[in-house]
Amino acid sequence: MPGVTHDDAPQLADLMPWSVAPPRLGRGWPAAPDAASLKARWDALMKAEGADREALLEPTRSRTLHTAVGRLPGTSGGTEKLVRASGPCPEPVRVLRAPFDEQWLIPDQRLIDAARPELWRVADERQVFAVEAPGAAGPPLLLATSRPPVFGPARVRPLYRRPGGTEPNLAPGLLDHLGARLGRRPEPLDVLAWAVATVRQGSRVPLTADPALWKRGVELGRRVLWLMRRDGERPKLPGGRRPYVRAPLPARPLTLRYDRDEEALYLDEGRVSPVPPGAWDFEVSGARVLEQWFAARTAEGEPGTLAAVRPATWPQTWTSELLELITVLALLAEARPMCGELEVTEEVTAAELRAAGVFPVPAAARRPASVLDGQEEGPEGQLALL
Repeated sequence: MPGVTHDDAPQLADLMPWSVAPPRLGRGWPAAPDAASLKARWDALMKAEGADREALLEPTRSRTLHTAVGRLPGTSGGTEKLVRASGPCPEPVRVLRAPFDEQWLIPDQRLIDAARPELWRVADERQVFAVEAPGAAGPPLLLATSRPPVFGPARVRPLYRRPGGTEPNLAPGLLDHLGARLGRRPEPLDVLAWAVATVRQGSRVPLTADPALWKRGVELGRRVLWLMRRDGERPKLPGGRRPYVRAPLPARPLTLRYDRDEEALYLDEGRVSPVPPGAWDFEVSGARVLEQWFAARTAEGEPGTLAAVRPATWPQTWTSELLELITVLALLAEARPMCGELEVTEEVTAAELRAAGVFPVPAAARRPASVLDGQEEGPEGQLALL
């Protein structure tokens, strides 16, 4: 509700108490907008020897050719030290590399300064990772699925503490208390959907005991969640306003500009339209999403580095991803005012949750779950002790 501060609304940090710092790569080349470049970069690293291999790795204090680390949970990376490594590239996986920018990553702890294995242990098809986006402009909460998002600086909050969605990362007792107030116990995903629709700057989430308002907010939040996750059925703009390539994109576009009158996006002389102004203006933390997305695909790495290994021409898959991204941003821009118009009444305040014993959250709820399924390979092929 515009102008209402909801000063006693619960903090997201209390509603979803377990959080982890985002993975930190330490070097840019293990991630790229296309998987083929990653495999070529890995092959170049494996062919190099001695000082050449060390230079290509771009060693840090955390990762050198002699660092011994275990396999990242749920992935196929090796565990021998990189100084002796050989063989094919671990299979790249899709990750959210920046807001609304899905790229590919070599999921190998030997290449990643801080991979946050605790996040990868709970990554599966049911998981949803929430990321707070600081700044006054754009959505305060971003979402990723299946794999942990690889950007920061905000904390990553998984919806579930264990694989399979068996233990929600919610304050103990929260679902029961909301169920008593609403007349029906919500699902964990409902709580996240409500948070997506109502979270305020400062990461406060005003809760309601009004069943009709709760239902409306959850429905709106689930639509926003679906658009951010971009899984299942592909989103479409209403009224047949689907963006198309009206003039062919060049082999290696260098510039991006927007014509507001034409509602057209130009990649050099290539032209995509219609592109609603809401899609072009969409920002996260002060950065225009479409410009950031384009820059990631046209940046040229320093000659002689692995980051310089990139597609010789603009892949068709990038064009398809761009058209879908335009659609997603346009639909999200339409949904944002509706989220802002939700007038949260009959509030369930932080004081009420404290009186009910839901707050303060137990210290154990802020730590990762201790019971883990499956074995993990440690350094040099040894069985990891968990």
